[in-house]
Amino acid sequence: MLDLSNLSKRYGPVAALDGCSLSLARGQLLGFLGPNGAGKTTAMRSVFGLVSPDLGSVTWDGRAIGPELRHRFGYMPEQRGLYARMRVHDQLVYFGRLHGLSRTDAGAAADRWLGELGLSDRATSRLEELSHGNQQRIQLAVSLVHDPELLVLDEPFSGLDPIGVETMGDLLRRLAADGVAVMFSSHQLDLVEDLCEEVAIIDRGAIVLEGAVRTLRTASPRRYLEVELRRGDSSWADDLPGTEVVGREGSRIRMATTDDADLESLAGRAAAAGEITQFSFEPPSLSEVFREAVQR
Repeated sequence: MLDLSNLSKRYGPVAALDGCSLSLARGQLLGFLGPNGAGKTTAMRSVFGLVSPDLGSVTWDGRAIGPELRHRFGYMPEQRGLYARMRVHDQLVYFGRLHGLSRTDAGAAADRWLGELGLSDRATSRLEELSHGNQQRIQLAVSLVHDPELLVLDEPFSGLDPIGVETMGDLLRRLAADGVAVMFSSHQLDLVEDLCEEVAIIDRGAIVLEGAVRTLRTASPRRYLEVELRRGDSSWADDLPGTEVVGREGSRIRMATTDDADLESLAGRAAAAGEITQFSFEPPSLSEVFREAVQR
């Protein structure tokens, strides 16, 4: 298990981390969320000794993390750290060797991960010859070539097309199912909601919300009513007590309200304005939970 306990890190007057604490178990797939500048990258870098916290500790299975343990981890930074003119297969072998694999084992692992990611035909290509999305896949392969116990990914879905997103998402699910502890940051909250059972939200250097996505959604005091009429406009919903219009598109409207909203009365108001084709009442999405948590 990975434990970040009460991490604090300042850069002059700026508090990059301010009492940040979170845990990640083997077999868990955790979405690590936060606004730009909230401290996500600083927290992830602290696991690999790239940032030294001013206070707090980072441990794996209760042990302080040194070079030996880090050889068992995989890290994919947001800024690509590969060699542009080096051939793809050679690059994977090189990084596998850095993690202690023999040349034979590193070569076999490179073949395996290139096959897993659909890039076997690009093994002899230079990295600079690949598309942005395929370079992103190679960056992931580098973090996996030594079969890590812990995988930390900073914006891994950036620049991927829908097929690439699906491929990477399926792979992360499979890794977690095989017992790897996986944490990744992303601004694509719909993707995180689909992929992760657990999330942690960081803001201004501290964890402000953490837990199962379903639990966090249902625990919110807010509910959202979405109504669409076959014809007519959405003016019927203006100035309704206890509601706030948060989205409007033609005759479709989305309103924020509370769990004890009078749905019968609201449905009556909508029906008086036109034929109802959709009427849904649900807890907030992960995106809405996120906005509530960071109050932005």
